[in-house]
Amino acid sequence: MSRAQLALRVSDLEASITFYSKLFGTEPAKRREGYANFAIAEPPLKLVLIQGEPGQDTRLDHLGVEVESAGQVTAATERLKDAGLATFEENDTSCCYALQDKVWVHGPGREPWEVYVVKADADTLGESARTGPSDDDCCPVR
Repeated sequence: MSRAQLALRVSDLEASITFYSKLFGTEPAKRREGYANFAIAEPPLKLVLIQGEPGQDTRLDHLGVEVESAGQVTAATERLKDAGLATFEENDTSCCYALQDKVWVHGPGREPWEVYVVKADADTLGESARTGPSDDDCCPVR
């Protein structure tokens, strides 16, 4: 089973946690400094909240598809390459307080997408989530 991921950069993490807990009727599955994620069963969604700049509007950080195995990431990588999309692979990378294997692509509007598997918990937020997507950081596919 896989699920879509929506990662948002929010100015008030605590207010966002309160709002999304009420909206989806569940508490975060993981909370760390400047970070929370929800593993929502219905609809199947991984909602990630990342602390942004105070006073700024919430913005999209990145999108993703969480899968169950590294083999599924490899299969997605091959499928995306065969479809002619530029990919960037990261294996054993720390992101969102988790050790992950992933592949990145960009949509036509430069929106960053990842297909990833969580392999273990990690002690750090990691580069991808901390810096957010732009032309010179997070999602290196150009």
